[in-house]
Amino acid sequence: MPISGQALGHFPGFGLSSPPDEIAGYELVGDSAATQRLRQKIDRIGPHFRTLLLRGEIGTGKELAARALHDRSGGERASFVHCHGASLADGIHGEGTATTGSPWHLMGTQRSGTFFLDSVEEMPLPAQQFLLETLDFQMRGQPRFKMIAATCYNLERMVAAGRFRPDLYHHLAAIEIVIEPLRNRPDDIPALARRIVRRFSDLYSKDEPALQDDTLRLLMGHSWPGNVRELENTLRNGVLVCDDAILRPQHICIAELTPSFGDAGMGGPSASIPRLQDVIDRHVVKVLQACSGNKVRAAEMLGISRSTLYRMLEGPPAA
Repeated sequence: MPISGQALGHFPGFGLSSPPDEIAGYELVGDSAATQRLRQKIDRIGPHFRTLLLRGEIGTGKELAARALHDRSGGERASFVHCHGASLADGIHGEGTATTGSPWHLMGTQRSGTFFLDSVEEMPLPAQQFLLETLDFQMRGQPRFKMIAATCYNLERMVAAGRFRPDLYHHLAAIEIVIEPLRNRPDDIPALARRIVRRFSDLYSKDEPALQDDTLRLLMGHSWPGNVRELENTLRNGVLVCDDAILRPQHICIAELTPSFGDAGMGGPSASIPRLQDVIDRHVVKVLQACSGNKVRAAEMLGISRSTLYRMLEGPPAA
């Protein structure tokens, strides 16, 4: 009997799923050269890959690309299984067998579909070994499922540091697709912004506001360190506070990293220049406040892992 997503809901970071509204809302939107190249790669590679690595900063749309690859491979009717790398630390018995109901168990029984392994860099080394053995076993027989791994890290550096198995890296990265950050494709921002505003207007049962030209210039002038995820959160808040027929710059609140140097640039005292760490700390606090204290969302917007955010919030160790 097939395992339903509901039956797997108890396993953290893991479940069968169809595209949620948050993902399906704007698909691979944009007309920049980078996005056109990405679509072409998905069309060319989608029908043929068995394992693949997606690399890009947090918030660039790696899950969107994974779902597009899944659909392009003929998987519209097959399962798309999304699991987080950290969740694969569990589900393995001491004797090296999989716990029933775990992603490992499903990998052993799944006959089709796609496993999307997000944040693969967070897998502990024993889980990496188990995944390698699972993939090797599948490759020796009739391939059952496709594996898409995603990371925001340079896995080659992690391999050099002994934090990621080189054999698993080479297995996953036989095909690698890099997704460009939003700052490298600003031409995508107008189409993305209009699609996001339309989606959240529908979600909150509000009339869709038009995007003022000054608003678009403001959006296109920002570097978006949190990429599309940050743009989405910013416009979600803009739609919520806008009671006008036009979304204006004053409806947009963007957390800026740029410090105020006062008179330092004009030959003033160097003491007026803030320390880099102070600027970073203030920015982290601003983003955390903008996310209403949600550390997972704040880490995504900042482009760092949750563990890094926790360490930053804890402060330096006592002397």
